[in-house]
Amino acid sequence: MPDRPDRLRWIIPAGILTGPGPLAEVPAPLAALLADGTLAQITLEGEAVVTRLGAGRTWLEEGARVRTALHTALDDPAGWIPGTGTAPGDDDARLYGVAQDVLAGEVGEFARSHGGSIDLVEVRDGIVTVRLGGACHGCPASWFTLHQRLERRLRRRHPGLREVRNAASPASLFGRPGDSRGTSA
Repeated sequence: MPDRPDRLRWIIPAGILTGPGPLAEVPAPLAALLADGTLAQITLEGEAVVTRLGAGRTWLEEGARVRTALHTALDDPAGWIPGTGTAPGDDDARLYGVAQDVLAGEVGEFARSHGGSIDLVEVRDGIVTVRLGGACHGCPASWFTLHQRLERRLRRRHPGLREVRNAASPASLFGRPGDSRGTSA
């Protein structure tokens, strides 16, 4: 994650672990790394495990230990216990973080390379609202950028995404070409 050097996203095979979000418990090899401060946090994002290093740790020093622990932990799918009792806004908060990461990365870079911008306005009830600026505002290719680039990447990392909306465009004007229903995913 380019803008978050303390985090590493480990892609895992589909179907091994379920659902995005925080974890109440992880298998022993990862729990030991949390306990000794090597890792500060472990979350699931679709088909990825995101690990955040503890304070003062580096991937150069700890990467091999984390990788080994993760590989061992993946052999124990029952040891991955999802967090329970999350507050209603927690899922939107996670989606907001994922959207910030995606916009700071390749999708935002793509827009900037064409003289435009995509700013995150809000995330509510699984709906990500963005505002297009610069060359992106009013661009005929903006639908493609929002749905084929942004929405697909968000959905991969957060399956709970319901929709991506452009704050400056009414849904009926910003739907898929030839579709008057809006941007529903």
